[in-house]
Amino acid sequence: MIVARCVFKNQKTNTMETKATTDVKVISSGAGTKKRKELHGSVSVRSLSGTLGDKLDGATFYAYKMDFSCNISEEKFSSFVLLLETKLDGDVGNIEVELYLIAEFVRSSVSFSGLTNLDAKQMAKARCFQELMVNGLFGELFVKSSSGQKSFVLDTEESLWDLSNSYLLLPLESVEEGGQECVRINWTGIDSCVSAVEFLKQNAWLSSKQPESIDKNSSAHLEDSVVTKLDGNVIHLANRSVSVENLKGMVVVAIHTGKIYSILDAPSDTSGYYKKKWHRILLKYPEQPLLLLKQSHNPRNLLVNKGSGKKSSQPERIPPELLIGTDLRTDAMKSFYLLPSLMHRMESLMLASQLRQEIAHHTGELNIPSSVILEALTTVRCAERFSLQRLETLGDAVLKYAVSCHLFLEYPKKEEGPLTDHRSTIVGNPALHKFGVDRKLQGYIRDCAFDPCKWTAPGQRSVWPSPCNHCVDTREVPMDDKFFTEDVKIKVGNTCSKGHRWMISKDISDCVEALIGAYYVGGGLTATLSLMKWLGIVTELEPSSVHDAIKAASLHSYAPHIEAINILESKIGYKFNFKGLLLVAITHASEGLDYCYQRLEFLGDSVLDILITRYFYENHKDIGPKGLTNLRSASVNKNNFAFYTVRNNLHPHILHRSESLRDQISSFAKYVSGMSSMTLSPEIIIPWALGDLFESIVGAILIDSKLDLDEVWKVVEPLLSPIVTPEELELAPFRELKELCDSLGFLNKDYTKKGDSMHAEFTLQLEDVLLNGQGSGPNKTAAKGMAAHCLLEKLEWCHQLT
Repeated sequence: MIVARCVFKNQKTNTMETKATTDVKVISSGAGTKKRKELHGSVSVRSLSGTLGDKLDGATFYAYKMDFSCNISEEKFSSFVLLLETKLDGDVGNIEVELYLIAEFVRSSVSFSGLTNLDAKQMAKARCFQELMVNGLFGELFVKSSSGQKSFVLDTEESLWDLSNSYLLLPLESVEEGGQECVRINWTGIDSCVSAVEFLKQNAWLSSKQPESIDKNSSAHLEDSVVTKLDGNVIHLANRSVSVENLKGMVVVAIHTGKIYSILDAPSDTSGYYKKKWHRILLKYPEQPLLLLKQSHNPRNLLVNKGSGKKSSQPERIPPELLIGTDLRTDAMKSFYLLPSLMHRMESLMLASQLRQEIAHHTGELNIPSSVILEALTTVRCAERFSLQRLETLGDAVLKYAVSCHLFLEYPKKEEGPLTDHRSTIVGNPALHKFGVDRKLQGYIRDCAFDPCKWTAPGQRSVWPSPCNHCVDTREVPMDDKFFTEDVKIKVGNTCSKGHRWMISKDISDCVEALIGAYYVGGGLTATLSLMKWLGIVTELEPSSVHDAIKAASLHSYAPHIEAINILESKIGYKFNFKGLLLVAITHASEGLDYCYQRLEFLGDSVLDILITRYFYENHKDIGPKGLTNLRSASVNKNNFAFYTVRNNLHPHILHRSESLRDQISSFAKYVSGMSSMTLSPEIIIPWALGDLFESIVGAILIDSKLDLDEVWKVVEPLLSPIVTPEELELAPFRELKELCDSLGFLNKDYTKKGDSMHAEFTLQLEDVLLNGQGSGPNKTAAKGMAAHCLLEKLEWCHQLT
């Protein structure tokens, strides 16, 4: 069992031991890995809970108006209102979301519009309306029992309302009052839908019979009508007679199927195939033309632009007498098609806001945008336009910096090696997984693409039941080995009726880093440190500890080197307040003193990581997570830092007593002076001490500026300029080869030690040839670079031949 100590007492120690107030006990070696899958529960969205299904009297709701406008056509969409029993946070209840149709998009906007009161009758009508529409459009109004008997779902004792998913979606209409246009709930349309439900209840037996068995003499088939002769300007529906000119755009319900349509037209041609299709049905008005109907599409994920998509289904033709007319129009039905995707986005933001409130209860941080937190909770499997990966990259750098700073200040006698090992136990995936699970972050993570066909609205009977077979009675799943697996057949993301789903273990670790990135973006370092404390990662950066670090460095006499220090300060563009820090930063271990730059190098490495990653994150918002990672990897490495050291002529100032290091520095400086670009050849021996020097100087500036990262960046940015851009990015040979092999095939790697050097051999099997690349160097990194460079040249040669 691995134990990672990460919460420390506020006292210093001169020993190699670390006293911890909290131990992170990693559950198993597989925690935080891609291979391991874990069963976890999901958190219910509290803002959606309510008692709508039980309310018999009136109630007051928070109203959120939903408007829709198309970017290309003049297509009309009815506005809707969302009625909730809980008020939403401002950045959840006032949003804009783009919804993608086949060749255009609809801009939907949600805005808080105050309180709305519904009396008991209005409540009953609103529930009945929603039950009809959501079951008719997204589910089924008629269902078969085990005996094969059909029943009307709105005419049963079973409640269709869930306390955890309780809200109303009602259509709005514009009316003129006192010479001004105002918007109100479309009670006329709602009342007509309630009447349609009553009609279906009274005539539900029709649905259980085949259409051809419907008897035209049945008094239950149509309302009593005085019409004995057809009027060409009037169409007789199942429940009403309508003038032809008012038919187009009317929403109707088919009494034999329960499907909901909008009327496109009433063709004058009553002969042909479509008429013959219905010839066996006994109708009261058989000479009426069939109505041309458009059924609502199956709901689609409109949050993702899928291009042209599938063509709309062909219109249907049905006799008018099999249709119940309503006072709703097509614009309302079109808006219903948008609601699953819009509500999914709102539900996700509510979940992010809920997590923000949970964290704020302990930290007081409420200013982080819910949209940024949602990004940190969204994996790539959601197929959204955003995911946690960019924030994860940033959060990784922020976490590394905060932990490095804390360890550097908390343990002034610990050397660079033990500090690095200590940091690894805190920022590694197993520990991050434990932090996340302890705070139940797994319940908030979104790791499955939205499937609107499985979306269930309040008042809807689910047509995609997924009974729980996990033998867990509660919504939360205990952390137990029996709920861990590496079975490749287990599908990730599917949620059962109790909210359980299988997840990739590493996603929890990634989410922790992404959440750290989100709080850094939204609230800066102060908010981030508060979040880390909530997570259990205590990274206290006490001013007194900074003072102690400065005091310790000031004990070293810099007087013999004052002239060199002054010259070095002019080169880096920063005047040290405490020059003893700079003296420590340029002192190599070979000097044999009781101090050297290694501790400052440990700190400076993390400072450069956060500064450079932050720069790329803020200045290249259009690049994806892979591009951001590549930019970071290409910039944050010792080879590049060694190059910057020589380019800025800092290398003469390193204090050391090593002849071999002097030769290496001289040779590398000569090589750099002849370079025409920043690309370093794999075969060149790069003295890592120069990279260490650059990092230690940066660490010294951070302490001297009392942890002012912005001040450090003002100094560092000119030293790094020109900073690589995505267009100029050249990957290191091994990284470039690794990315190519993701599509070309499996890369076999073999390393052997030969005397004082390391030898690397890479082989890559292509379709008709086996390629081999070999390289040697003083260490594994150099050998790996040489072998990769050799193999890349052979790949380029093969490409030229083809």
